[in-house]
Parts: sequence; C-alpha cells; structure tokens
Amino acid sequence: MTTDAQPLPRTAPEDKSMDDLVALCKRRGFVYPASEIYGGLRGFWDYGPLGTQLKNNIRDWWWKCMVECPPLGPDGEPVSIVGLDSSIIQNPKTWEHSGHVGGFNDPLIDCTESKKRYRADHLLIYLIREGDLNFGVSTVAADEAQAEDIRESLEKTGDPPQGFQDKLFVKRLKQYKGGGYVTFKLGTTATPEELAITFSPEGTKQGTLTEPRTFNLMLDTYPGPIRDEENKAYLRPETAQGIFLNFKNVLDTMRVKVPFGIAQIGKSFRNEVTPRNFIFRSREFEQMEMEFFCPPDESQKWYAFWRDERYKWWLSLGVSEENLILRDHDDDELAHYSSACVDVEYKYPFTAPGFGELEGVAHRGCYDLTAHSKGGDNKDSNTKLDYFDQELQVRLQNEGVDKETIKERSRYVPHVIEPASGLTRAVLVLLCEAFTPTPDRDGSKYIMSFKPKFAPVKAGIFPLVNKDGMPEVAQKLYNELRTKHMVEYDGKQSIGKRYARMDEIGTPFCFTIDGQTLEDQTVTVRDRDTLAQERIALDQVSAWLDAKLAE
Repeated sequence: MTTDAQPLPRTAPEDKSMDDLVALCKRRGFVYPASEIYGGLRGFWDYGPLGTQLKNNIRDWWWKCMVECPPLGPDGEPVSIVGLDSSIIQNPKTWEHSGHVGGFNDPLIDCTESKKRYRADHLLIYLIREGDLNFGVSTVAADEAQAEDIRESLEKTGDPPQGFQDKLFVKRLKQYKGGGYVTFKLGTTATPEELAITFSPEGTKQGTLTEPRTFNLMLDTYPGPIRDEENKAYLRPETAQGIFLNFKNVLDTMRVKVPFGIAQIGKSFRNEVTPRNFIFRSREFEQMEMEFFCPPDESQKWYAFWRDERYKWWLSLGVSEENLILRDHDDDELAHYSSACVDVEYKYPFTAPGFGELEGVAHRGCYDLTAHSKGGDNKDSNTKLDYFDQELQVRLQNEGVDKETIKERSRYVPHVIEPASGLTRAVLVLLCEAFTPTPDRDGSKYIMSFKPKFAPVKAGIFPLVNKDGMPEVAQKLYNELRTKHMVEYDGKQSIGKRYARMDEIGTPFCFTIDGQTLEDQTVTVRDRDTLAQERIALDQVSAWLDAKLAE
C-alpha cells in the first residue's frame, strides 16, 4: 500500500510565533528555563533531552566538516585543521593583552523613572521600531506621521527619505529595512539628547534617561581561597584566545604547517545587560570557532574561501537559502584590528523581515598572535608566536631572491581568518527553521521539520496494537535500529496520537508493525512532512533508514 504525498505547508519567519515555539520547546523537552523551580535566572537556559541531542547533532556535523573531513582548499588540496579544548579560565593577563579588559564594554543607559537599564544601541533601535525616536541629530522628525514616512521608506527601499542624511544614523537606518535589530557601536560620550532618545520603553516622562556609562561584559571569578583584585580571573568571553595561546604548542607537537587551522567548541560567558529573544542572546552559550593561520600575502584568498564555505555549511543543515544572507561589515563596524568581516545572517521570526547575526567570518590580521607574543607592548609573555616558513624560504632561494629579503619574508606572524559561530544560536536557527504550524492537519498543531540527519529522534517504532505478536516484532526492530541511530519505541495510546507526538519532536519517519507484517514481513513507513505511507520489507528497514539519513 502506498498513499499519496501531501505538500508540507511553508510558513514565512514573520508569521511564526516565538511564544508558540518557546512553549513547544518547553513542553517537548528541547529547552527549559535554568533553575526554573527557583524562579529561573535571566540569560541562562537548560537544554532538555531533545535539545541536547539536537545540539550534539549540529556539533558533531561541524566537527566532522571542520576537523575530521575539512573541505578542499582553493588549490584543490585538503585543508589541514586540528582540534583543541582549552580551559574556560585562563591567566587573567590573557584578557588584558587581548583587549577584553580595557575594551570589551557596552554603553548603558538607566531610566530613573522605570528603574530599567538598557544597552544604548538596543534602546535606540527599540525606539525606532516603536516610532518613539526623533530620527537624526540635526534633522528631527516633526511628528509621528513623519516618523511613519521614514519607516515606510525603509521598508520599501531600504533608504531613509531625503533630508535624513545625518552621518550617525544613515548607514544603520539602511540596515534596518523595516524590521530586525541592528547592532552597532556608540561612542561612550554620546548623551540621550545627542541620540535624540526622549524616553524609555517602560517610561512615560521625558528627561529620565542617564548618560551612557561603560560596562564590562566579562564575568569574573576568584580561583583559590583569597578574593581580592590580585586573584581575580575571568570566565572566557570567547574560545578564540585559548587557540592563540596554544598556537606554538600545536606547531611543536603536531605535524602541521602554515596554512592550517585550530578548531574548538566550548562554553563562553558574557554578562549581557539585556539577554533576550529566547536563547538568541544569553549569558552562557557554546561557540564553534576556528582560527585559520595563513601567510599574510595569502590572507585575502583564504578569507574569500572561508566566507563561501561557511555559507554553504549552513545550507547543509537544511536552512532555506531565502532565509540566509551574507552581509559585509562597513568600515566603521570593523574591529580596530580587522581589515574585513562578513556575517552570515538568518531571518529569525523576531527580526523578520530583517535578518540577525548567525556567524561571523573575520580577517583578524596578525593582531592576536602579536598581542600575546614576547616583546613589543607585552612584557608578560615569554614566547614569540611567529612562524618560520621553510617552504617559502626554498621557493625564494630558487627564484634568486637576495638573502636579506629571504630572511625577512620567510619568518612572519601568520594572519588569521576566523569563522566563529554560536552552537546554541545554531540550535535556535534549526528550531526556528523547522517550526511549522499545521492548523489544518489532523493530530498535531505544529511539526518540527528538521532535516532527517539532524533530527533528535530519527525514527519511531510502533506496534499497531499491543497484542497478536506485534509488540515482539516491533521490539526486535527497535533493538536492531537503536545500535546505530537514536530511535524510540512507543506502544501507548492511539496510533494517531503517537504520530502527532513524533511530528512535534521532529521525528522524520515512523515504522508501524501491523497485522500484515505477521503475514508478509513488511512494515508501514510514514513520512513526517508529506504524510506519505508505503510498505517496505522488514529486513530492509535498517538499510532504508541509513540511506534516508545520509541524504
């Protein structure tokens, strides 16, 4: 028996409810509020059984694609990348020389009326979204009608109307595009009046906002028995610095040569002032970062390479191309050490029709290795983090280059290309992408349409009824499949309710053992997305599932 396939309804991101998605994640065991029985803790989340499995599936795929089987490089040769797992707590001098202690700050504004605290850039964009901001510094929207004209212009053309060309806002307004948050840097000396901010979202009075003040985003701790400034350390705000500190160790112990990469997955911590949008911005999160070390004169080639590779990788997760963009940073967005940076951005339900950051690919130059090297401004390091390029030396000798030039060019501090993404943010993207309301479908109001390879549970195995030898056959099939894949056995409730539960947790296939199975050794397999059903031989189920999960 074969039933016809039904098309899966597609829902635009802007039509997906984050409240409904968050509720499903709690109900079905994807994500829970941390320490919920004590009222929770803002900015922290626990990943339930299905969320953990989903996260591990993404993590393992990233590791396979970056470390175990990295792509072929621009020259057609396999790229060399090794793995690392560095400590969350490093010597605090790490963060002094990386610039995090002195420069890892956000400007904060307090509202004396509502007693709320805001990041200045978030407050600015919130008020743009709500229509409460007088646009510009020297050019001001006279009333709400004029502010509405500005928003309509942004939605239609991506540009503000003529007459609103203040340098502080124009580029950000162009990025706004009628929705979505825009992240950018504000000078710490800017006042609410200079930003044309009149009152806070929770406030009703003007003139209640304080001047911005700096706030360091690192969480600190005190290893050992004495809690004073001399013993203060930090929970890492990024995994990258542990890679830079181990650059020479990897060179000395592994058979690698420039160009090569060091990859790492691990926890990072940032004391976000306004964690928001579910797990999009939280204070504890996991990162997937790779630092690719290359000769300075090849850095632009590798930057372009990783820019394209990382975009393709997100498509491999099953993310729709229409929901992904690449956005190059403007010059005034770049970090002081960076010559280029591009973000892979995703159209989240809370940013649609705009996009929000998913992964950054940055050209970091030689800033980090130089900052941690012995000499120069760093009197604390005891190691030079440069590289002697023997192959380049031989090539220059064969080209007849003079000795002084060979000596100068064959020893250098490598430049670094950094693809850096959040693992927990990747979980959010797959949750948003898979979340599909199905109001006209029998059984489940929602399905989670994960690509089968990344679904937390790959298959459900059901006896149609718990008698007549069906449970025994189903249990035997379950025992066979569970040695290779994450599968579930379920013999309770009606078959329709079992299907509905599997749809909501994103299980792509369900195998049902029924009366016909006992006669001809075939089973019914049901497709989650199309509802199509067909019968396949019982002894072919394992190979059939293997093939589907490999797609």
